[in-house]
Amino acid sequence: MRPTVFVMALIMNTSLLAQVSVPKFDIQGHRGTRGLKPENTIPAFLSALDTGVTTLEMDVVITRDKQVVVSHEPWMSAAICMDSSGRPIKEKDEKKYNLYRMTYEEIRQFDCGSRGNVKFPEQEKMKTFKPLLSDVLVAVENHIKNFSRYEVDYNIEIKSEKELDRKFQPSPQEFSDLVYHLIDQYIPLDRVIIQSFDFRVLKYWHATYPEIRLSALVDNLKTIDENIASLGFTPSIYSPDYKLLSRDEVKHCHELKMRVIPWTVNDVTEMLELKNWNVDGFITDYPDRAERFRRTLNIKARK
Repeated sequence: MRPTVFVMALIMNTSLLAQVSVPKFDIQGHRGTRGLKPENTIPAFLSALDTGVTTLEMDVVITRDKQVVVSHEPWMSAAICMDSSGRPIKEKDEKKYNLYRMTYEEIRQFDCGSRGNVKFPEQEKMKTFKPLLSDVLVAVENHIKNFSRYEVDYNIEIKSEKELDRKFQPSPQEFSDLVYHLIDQYIPLDRVIIQSFDFRVLKYWHATYPEIRLSALVDNLKTIDENIASLGFTPSIYSPDYKLLSRDEVKHCHELKMRVIPWTVNDVTEMLELKNWNVDGFITDYPDRAERFRRTLNIKARK
């Protein structure tokens, strides 16, 4: 009887957590908390949890040894990284540090936190490195279990461009399969969103892994209908640059049964305006700014 009781208790606890973690309004921590901690690092993701985010947004790339690494670029960014000898990487040289041609052991030797980021003066400088996605998932789930006590979703961007195929990244199919099989080992798939600007990626996931929620990232001037026609199906989420969005477009997305989660919203006034347009959430470098409005789940619209 004890195993049965234990399983039932576990199910009840999981159900309770799930009820708490389903947001009416979704605050997504962009690259963790890029405004406060080095982007796409474990400290940034744990900091985001502590601000009350409902989703962790991150980017992934693939290494030479087929590891899934959390990184915005498939190279070492000159803006934030130092080489294994502690020298700042020069802009003209950054693409020479091609992560797709490096092993993870090599990548781990680069410090991408000590320099800070001049675009984010509040960001804390600390020595840190690009983590494996698996290590991020373990660290976040442990933090949830021991400290924050509520589950969050993961919005994982597959960084893919057709021009970079087999130079800085594998094919969309191989890239996607590596990511799917990894996340399937660590977290429930109903807590995962896959997003991409590369519609080839989204089409593959839609056909191959239909159970996964998909988000279409948009930075073009096409209409919503044109973008959906190009994609070939209606995704769960439409995620445009917030500057390209209007109240009427939010309404139209909802008519198409899509949630609207724009990026990257850092100004408090704009957060409130978008909330008043009935967006379903937003991606921000500063989730702590949303927290000031009685925590992120209770952010109030401007009248």
